Amino acid sequence: MERRNFLRAVVAGTSTTALSFTLWQGAASAAPAQPGAGPYGPLGTADANGIQLPSGFTSRVIARSGQRVGSTSYTWHPAPDGGACYADGTGWIYVSNSEVASTGGASAVKFDSSGSIVSAYRILSNTNRNCAGGKTPWNTWLSCEEVSRGYVYETDPWGAKSPVRHSAMGRFNHEAAAADPIHKVIYLTEDEPDGCLYRFVPSTWGNLSSGTLQVLKAGTSTSGSFTWANVPDPSGSSTATRNQVSGAKRFSGGEGCYYANNKAYFTTKGDNRLWQLNLDSSTYELAYDDSLVTNGTPPLTGVDNITGTTGGDLFVAEDGGSMDICVITREGVVAPFLRIIGQSSSEICGPAFSPDGRRLYFSSQRGTTGSSSGGITYEVSGPFRA
Repeated sequence: MERRNFLRAVVAGTSTTALSFTLWQGAASAAPAQPGAGPYGPLGTADANGIQLPSGFTSRVIARSGQRVGSTSYTWHPAPDGGACYADGTGWIYVSNSEVASTGGASAVKFDSSGSIVSAYRILSNTNRNCAGGKTPWNTWLSCEEVSRGYVYETDPWGAKSPVRHSAMGRFNHEAAAADPIHKVIYLTEDEPDGCLYRFVPSTWGNLSSGTLQVLKAGTSTSGSFTWANVPDPSGSSTATRNQVSGAKRFSGGEGCYYANNKAYFTTKGDNRLWQLNLDSSTYELAYDDSLVTNGTPPLTGVDNITGTTGGDLFVAEDGGSMDICVITREGVVAPFLRIIGQSSSEICGPAFSPDGRRLYFSSQRGTTGSSSGGITYEVSGPFRA
């Protein structure tokens, strides 16, 4: 929280002007998302797991740091962070990073068709502060190190193949990744108060071992056009990647990243913003900014990890705030979807939907204890709209 408050102080007093835009394809919104009644109704009283949910939804605990996962012999990692889901026959797999120093890595939980846990296992070991990451179209998990000159590791959710470190994707304070199958690139966020947004253009789509790292160039306003420029030295050996290209646009603490419908979305925690790249027109704008909320109190603060549904709704997890996951609907309304009670010293990480869209997985990184050893991973089931 101290780091987030610092980042907010960096941008305090900066005025912003938001231009009209269409939030999602076919949406009626003409401004950054505003508070309103969400599609699922109000939150109810906290359940036995301390989670407030709309009517019709239920929660269960999947794993706790330092304890065995279900009836398996596998001990769940500390500080669970970014995650993703993968189809596995009639079942599925949820992958989760571990944001701890030196031993970090990532683990996976496998479910059968009924949602019962059948196994859990390690897929990446002995890496450093694995924060967020991203799913690739070829069903691997990109696990990103949130340290100076950190790496991206490509891992196998099934644990059958050895992880691969991809130096060509740049060495910097990595946060999240999002794959764009149309332009055949990977977008990468950087968790620095003066960070940048990058894209990696692989030499061959589906093989990330070589390619070109580029940085987004744009003006200082909150909307406009953008271009991409090659980063001369992705290793950052003498000059940090963010400082190598004149005109690279600065973002205040890059966090989650998500791609859908020829748009890329990413969050910046220092100013509580959700940015939108319109990839067909090479323009950018704000999809949400808590300082631009004109209707009551901002429901979403502490923006962090992000995911979405096939129907076009976005789900944004809070680091701090009210410990909410908020929905930003395709109509441009932002509202709390769930709230975790009694865990104010934690953050919500790794939201990801099961392949059928009926279950949402996420973690409270430090749980009720406020320590990385107290992490809790949850599942919420219910009538999510398509």
